[in-house]
Amino acid sequence: QVQFVESGGGLVQPGESLRLSCAASTRTFSSGDMAWFRQAPGKEREFVAGISWSGSWTYYADSVKGRFTISRDNAKNTVSLQMSSLKPEDTAFYYCNKNPPVTHYWAQGTQVTVSS
Repeated sequence: QVQFVESGGGLVQPGESLRLSCAASTRTFSSGDMAWFRQAPGKEREFVAGISWSGSWTYYADSVKGRFTISRDNAKNTVSLQMSSLKPEDTAFYYCNKNPPVTHYWAQGTQVTVSS
């Protein structure tokens, strides 16, 4: 049973922006922090950004701080990631999950490619 569905990825040029969305079932979204993670080809999956249940606390990997913004809408069970000033090194599959992540909640992800 799919718990999360990520969308919004695509091919963009360096410096451009993208907005990723994650839709979750009520049960998986019911409480706790949510986060975005990413996995580039040949690399381990890494944390990108996290947000508390209330949305009042957000935290980011140093590599994206100041460029990415995470938000959530608890009424709609969605988490978003606004990505600006994208760089080629941001190329990866992006996934949402609880934080800390729950193994069986990993979904298909959405692919982001930054290339000129």
